[in-house]
Amino acid sequence: MSDQKLGLKESLSRMSSEYELEGRIPTGKAIILGMQHVLAMFVGNLTPILVIGGACALGDEGLMVPVIQNAMLVAGLVTLVQLWTIGPIGAKLPCVMGTSSGFIGVMSGVAGSMGGGVVAYGSILGACFIGGIFEVVLGFLLKPLRKFFPSVVTGTVVTAIGLSLISVGINSFGGGNNNGDFGSPTNLFIGFAVLIFIILLKHFTKGIWSAASILFGIIFGYILCAILGLFLDHTYMVDGQEFTYSWVLQWGKVASAAWVSVPKIMPVKLIFDARAIIPIMIMFIVTAVETVGDLSGITEGGLGREATDKELSGGVACDGIGSTFATLFGVLPNTSFSQNVGLVGMTKIVNLYAISMGAIFLVLCGFIPKLAAIVQLMPQSVLGGAAVIMFASIVVSGIQLITKDGIHNREVTIVAVSLGLGYGLGSTANVLAMLPSWVSYIFGGSGIVPAAICAIILNIVLKKNPEDGEVEALWD
Repeated sequence: MSDQKLGLKESLSRMSSEYELEGRIPTGKAIILGMQHVLAMFVGNLTPILVIGGACALGDEGLMVPVIQNAMLVAGLVTLVQLWTIGPIGAKLPCVMGTSSGFIGVMSGVAGSMGGGVVAYGSILGACFIGGIFEVVLGFLLKPLRKFFPSVVTGTVVTAIGLSLISVGINSFGGGNNNGDFGSPTNLFIGFAVLIFIILLKHFTKGIWSAASILFGIIFGYILCAILGLFLDHTYMVDGQEFTYSWVLQWGKVASAAWVSVPKIMPVKLIFDARAIIPIMIMFIVTAVETVGDLSGITEGGLGREATDKELSGGVACDGIGSTFATLFGVLPNTSFSQNVGLVGMTKIVNLYAISMGAIFLVLCGFIPKLAAIVQLMPQSVLGGAAVIMFASIVVSGIQLITKDGIHNREVTIVAVSLGLGYGLGSTANVLAMLPSWVSYIFGGSGIVPAAICAIILNIVLKKNPEDGEVEALWD
């Protein structure tokens, strides 16, 4: 009987290796699980480059393509450092890194105030070089600051991150609001089909089919779009102009992509200008707080525990060093990707080796543009079908953190005020329109910043009565 129990225990251990940080799993399985993370973050990794690079006219100088190529290479390399660490740098947690969209608002303002062009982009890179070093220092000082980040604070930040991403997921679900067919019946059908397929795999299958349900759901979306392309028109007319539907797979982009291309170092010269450095430095403080939230979401959602001081410190330091390193390749700051936090929370797959396979694929994309092109042609509605459930999973992880130590009047006040202001300002940013522009850049947009600041301040000002959990002011 004991031998049977031992055999069962060993069998369960092999089956659950992907749910352990350093569990041993077959390489083929690791590649499948790792590719989920690449597909979840690929578009988001390139979006900041397209937006800020477009505002600075990098395409006119022939710099957009090499910078995009470098963005994939850098994301892969920095992710590997975050996964496996170099000295004190890195969290050794399943945290995927990529080009941060949190800086878009501030950088757009900087680009506009400096007249755009490559010089403005170089000034942004110079500011990010310094800001990254500053964030490394913040990471090493994080331990004495940890008392300001109890579970109710980190849980509120994680919840704010999830809430801010849900609208992003729905935007993709409808096909992307930059496309003329946004919200079309076809896009919605594809989004729903992918979502339902993922749910069916997740809950009605076992093994790799359930564990990699996101990846197989996205592959299903590709196949569905290819089938629809056999029966439906590929283009539509608006004011005499012909446009291609967003769900159409444009394989010509894959055919035209090069097989091999060597990344360029320093494609854009760094320029150090105070007009760019000051606002961007402030955003590095913000992204450090967001990273604390992401790492807390990963450990709570994937490992069922709080992040340690060492993990948070190393993770924030990796954010900083990764952002500084990225500037040497003309790439904007690399930070933890909240999209992938949701994937960890949903699948519970935390295996570092598996996620390393995804990071290595990103590195290969930096050298083999044709691989990148295959992923890049993914229709927004396909990604949206997966994103809706992944991003909502972040909210669930945040709620789990908030309620971890019990919830009383004090916690209700902290969470209600923080999310009320945070989510409210994030979804109605024009309420700040009459204030100085820097206020909108920092406190508008996602709403994560005001939520974090409110939670930290209220946690300091209000203390818990150990007898009944009621609120008591610190100055009483």
